[in-house]
Amino acid sequence: MTNWVYPAGSAADGDWAVSLGTEESAVKVEGWKHTGIRVAEMTAGQRIELGSKAEERIVIPLNGSFTVQAGGEEYALGGRDSVFTGPSDVFYSGTDAAITIGTNDGGRVAIASAPAKNAYPPRLIMADEIPVELRGAGNCSRQVHNFGTPAALEADRFIVCEVLTPAGNWSSYPPHKHDVEAEGETNLEEIYYFETQVAKDSPAPAEADAMGYQRVYASDERPIDVSAEVRTGDVVLVPYGWHGPAMAAPGYDLYYLNVMAGPGPVRQWLISDDPAHGWIRQVWDEQDIDARLPFKG
Repeated sequence: MTNWVYPAGSAADGDWAVSLGTEESAVKVEGWKHTGIRVAEMTAGQRIELGSKAEERIVIPLNGSFTVQAGGEEYALGGRDSVFTGPSDVFYSGTDAAITIGTNDGGRVAIASAPAKNAYPPRLIMADEIPVELRGAGNCSRQVHNFGTPAALEADRFIVCEVLTPAGNWSSYPPHKHDVEAEGETNLEEIYYFETQVAKDSPAPAEADAMGYQRVYASDERPIDVSAEVRTGDVVLVPYGWHGPAMAAPGYDLYYLNVMAGPGPVRQWLISDDPAHGWIRQVWDEQDIDARLPFKG
């Protein structure tokens, strides 16, 4: 069976701590066509170049601040201390754009990508412009930064967002799928890039091992069965099938960056819930949003 789980370091390639789903990626994933992710741990003063290609990209600071040069312009991304301190400025490159990413002080940066044909203008999206959604309720509460969704960004193919889940909560729940083009559903492959941290004010010792879990299972005859323990730098690919929950273990907060795109004619996130578990949405009307949300600096 194709490998869908990539622990930190297993998809490294040159300057990239993670490089998956692009033509240049050293790790080839059979059948993976529509989305890519790169993550770099950059040192102070370092610059990384990505040449012009028929793909669109979003540059997302995970920690630290960055600049992006594209089309003769330079864009400053204010960044953040960590993914758990709220949204960051992000930069959408448009299609066929060469970009150079730089940093004065160092940090970690992600680039979400998707093969694309149609041109849309580059855009710097400031942190205070990013729609912040509090989704679910009770122990299914989570925080979503919708900077690359159709309502927030004009783009050709991909849908990109990040999700933060407080310790002990479940997100990406109820289990759902988007693996066919049908009434009420779009066919989208999906990337989950994870980071974890010890929850604020936790009495955890120095050797605490911040972790979470991700589940993916078959929705039809196509085999897939993932029950993965995840930590900072890990990636889980979802080509099809029911996926969820993404679980933040007690004591540890969970973050994931989602990159979605597919072959269908419409850039839209339309899902079907697993009928065995979709009923859980009904109880959220009677529950409050977790008081630990939103995450802030």
